[in-house]
Amino acid sequence: MTIKPVAAFIVDAFSYKAFSGNPAAVCILNEDKSDSWLQQVAAEFNLSETAFLRQQNNNHWHLRWFTPTCEVKLCGHATLASTHVLLKELKLPYSSLTFSSLSGDLAARIEGSQIALNFPRIFSHPMMSVPNEIDALGLNQLNAYTAGEDIILELAYEADVTDYQPDFAAIKNIIDVRGLIITAPSATKERDFVSRFFAPNVGINEDPVTGSAHCSLGDLWFKKLGKKSLRAEQLSKRRGFLEVVVHEQRVELIGECVTVLKGQLCSQ
Repeated sequence: MTIKPVAAFIVDAFSYKAFSGNPAAVCILNEDKSDSWLQQVAAEFNLSETAFLRQQNNNHWHLRWFTPTCEVKLCGHATLASTHVLLKELKLPYSSLTFSSLSGDLAARIEGSQIALNFPRIFSHPMMSVPNEIDALGLNQLNAYTAGEDIILELAYEADVTDYQPDFAAIKNIIDVRGLIITAPSATKERDFVSRFFAPNVGINEDPVTGSAHCSLGDLWFKKLGKKSLRAEQLSKRRGFLEVVVHEQRVELIGECVTVLKGQLCSQ
């Protein structure tokens, strides 16, 4: 039996240059695969997320995301990377795409050199009391919020975000959450807020640039600053930039991508 190779790419998302932003693997499936195979491939790539695409019809695709240890419900940077692969690498004759996912239908479109994703707005809610596991992190937060599967801690200054030395074991003790987001207002006029994202519970100690986290960060900073269009930077070692446009029930995440690897998966 002839084995059909699976086209695979590695793309740096939310960056205009290679080796920065957030790398994602993107695999174009030509047939359905078992969950165990998908998980093994994601573990093999060992990036924060691997995206698996299967065409449904025309510009409508089924999309799943896996970390090295589990499947996740929403991933911004791997969706950005998937759009980049389909429209800019494979040059499909469309200007927009629809992805069916665990978070419903997601839309993506080309805007010049950038890609705009239409994602659900995740509303942030102040925590009435802060669990001891969060206090144990020693972050001296101004405010704490729940936001979907994550917790957001608002810090006073950008330097507090930059200088934080995470204790991943302590973060992992915060149960029933996907990740911890720390954020603060920007120290420069070029952007509105900064953040970092930690998710050891799903196998990602620190994510370089987290699109899905900005679904809630956009909501939070829209409420604080009264600005619909916000410029953001995630202050990981690789760093990444994006624009967040907040609507009533949705947010747009806008950024760029760079392809760094093209190849084929040979093991089926």
